[in-house]
Amino acid sequence: MNIIAPPRTHAPGQTSDQRPSREEAEAAVRTLLRWAGDDPNREGLIDTPSRVVRAYEEFFEGYSIDPVNLLERTFEETDGYDEIVLLRDIRLESHCEHHVVPIIGRAHVAYLPHRRVVGISKLARVVEAYAKRLQIQEKLTAQIANTIQEVLQPKGVAVVIEAAHQCMTTRGVNKPGVTMVTSRMLGAFREDPATRRELLAMIGNRGSAVTGD
Repeated sequence: MNIIAPPRTHAPGQTSDQRPSREEAEAAVRTLLRWAGDDPNREGLIDTPSRVVRAYEEFFEGYSIDPVNLLERTFEETDGYDEIVLLRDIRLESHCEHHVVPIIGRAHVAYLPHRRVVGISKLARVVEAYAKRLQIQEKLTAQIANTIQEVLQPKGVAVVIEAAHQCMTTRGVNKPGVTMVTSRMLGAFREDPATRRELLAMIGNRGSAVTGD
């Protein structure tokens, strides 16, 4: 991965010397275990704080990835290709910033090239870079689309995300099976209904109810 040199990217208003140490993070997990009513020193939980911290490093590694850098290497030898490029059904795993519980779904990312294209794996990595942060789905959708538009400057960008939020399916209203759909349409996908219809047909009409961002 394209990792930014330390210190890692921090939340707004947070500087590198404000980031807790691993020991402090593990102590916080032990506090939560006690608050939940269990004993962090019992055999089954003794190593849980270190496991949780390692898991968080994976869950939120997007803070240390520069999505712009992922898209900077492009290719111009396309023999004039100017039709839709679509990466469909990208597995998406994120975490709700309100309850820190999983958001699980898939993303469809498309763009209309303007003289240059990018390796398709880079599109999936941009999705991952933003998904592996604390998120709301609306912001995640916009961030992916805006970054692709800014770096590649194509004729259009479209991002459609379908996901289930465990903050809704496992707690609160407890409504399993509910999927949230968001989209961000830029350029030709926003301005030209025919281009948008073509994209939705390529996705498989799973986002056919989506007409704009």
